[in-house]
Amino acid sequence: MITFRETLEAALITAITLSYLTRSGRHNLSRYVWYGIFLALVASASLGTAVWVVYNGLPETFEPLFEATAAFVAVAVLSTMIYWMATRSKNIKREMEKRTETLASKGTITGLIFLGFIVVFREGLESVLFLTPFLTSDTLATLIGMAGGILTAVLLAYAVFMVGIRINLQKFFYFTSIMLILLAAGLAGYGTHELLEYFEKAELNADWLAAPAYTLNIPATSPFQHEGTIGSIFAVMFGYTTSAEWARAIVHLVYLAIALPLIVWVYRKRT
Repeated sequence: MITFRETLEAALITAITLSYLTRSGRHNLSRYVWYGIFLALVASASLGTAVWVVYNGLPETFEPLFEATAAFVAVAVLSTMIYWMATRSKNIKREMEKRTETLASKGTITGLIFLGFIVVFREGLESVLFLTPFLTSDTLATLIGMAGGILTAVLLAYAVFMVGIRINLQKFFYFTSIMLILLAAGLAGYGTHELLEYFEKAELNADWLAAPAYTLNIPATSPFQHEGTIGSIFAVMFGYTTSAEWARAIVHLVYLAIALPLIVWVYRKRT
């Protein structure tokens, strides 16, 4: 879900820029945007590789702390970008065309490269941060899901701008923002769980916050267990788990209670 949304967002914004350059008779400037996109892809891949190398070089004791930190940073960045898109989705096309016109009319080649770079790298950064905790626990499945999300998003973006399929972008971003809030809430809970694991390994006392808030009587072999075939999907999508500590449950619910009404309010205010 995260790679689909982030890739689609980057692809749509990039397509707006390239389409405007073509329509305004500045097709020759498009290559500079592509230079920025290429640099962003290289930078995102390098960042992901660096994170993976650092994680694999950590002592076992610090692995949960690393995963918790990555999860909390991802939640912060993801929340910021969800809010940004909520406030900009209605006029995103007009704003990007205006920015592109300003850069193109001044002949600012560096600006066009940077524009292509920042649009793609911003989404790449979000994806790297979000996927890091899942890459460390299930690398193959995460990579497969990431590849599927990227391919689907690119095809949809192509259909919108090249084939002419019409979708209501504001409604699309509204519903995907709701999904991303659910994802971020689950990730916040997961980060809290990893932090508690670090406390346990470091022999730090979390008191009642580390005590189970609930435990579901689901066998480990069941597909509905949070590591099972069905349960793992809900675990990634919504932070589902068959057992959660009080700290994890509280963080999860508090994030939802704040972020979900806020995003719904922002979108409805702008309609």
